[in-house]
Amino acid sequence: MPRTSYAIALGSNRRHGRHGPPPRVIAAALDALEQAGVRVIARSPIIATPAVGPAGRGFANAAAIVESDLAPPALLTLLKRIERAFGRRPGRRWGARVLDLDIILWSGGSWPPFPRRAGPGRLAVPHRAFAARAFVLDPLLRVAPGWRHPLSGRTVRQMRARLR
Repeated sequence: MPRTSYAIALGSNRRHGRHGPPPRVIAAALDALEQAGVRVIARSPIIATPAVGPAGRGFANAAAIVESDLAPPALLTLLKRIERAFGRRPGRRWGARVLDLDIILWSGGSWPPFPRRAGPGRLAVPHRAFAARAFVLDPLLRVAPGWRHPLSGRTVRQMRARLR
């Protein structure tokens, strides 16, 4: 597969024993991506956001634009491996977490390729809910304001404006 770009959302709201508070967890996660051969092209500032649902404490959120030779399922496998290395364990949805890494957009368009559709709990790119989440769009706006949603055609900037 040729080298492609991805928009990745990063979040943390729990301290890590070695890396420290959530903003440093995010920085360390970006370093881990680079050590795994994923090239980080752009990093947003880390933004403090209030918790959604039962997470309890606020999050540090960021977005990165990365390049990789990996197809979306292989990149997701890598992201989940990094989450586990940082101490992420399966748990309740919207709970506190040391690290959350999600593929938001892919320069290849949508995954799985049309006409197949991802079922519940399966990889779907673009991320199913990102356009309704300010905590994803705010950092993404800093690194990819003109990136278009492959299905709606709206830019990140337009999607964020629709939330206001």
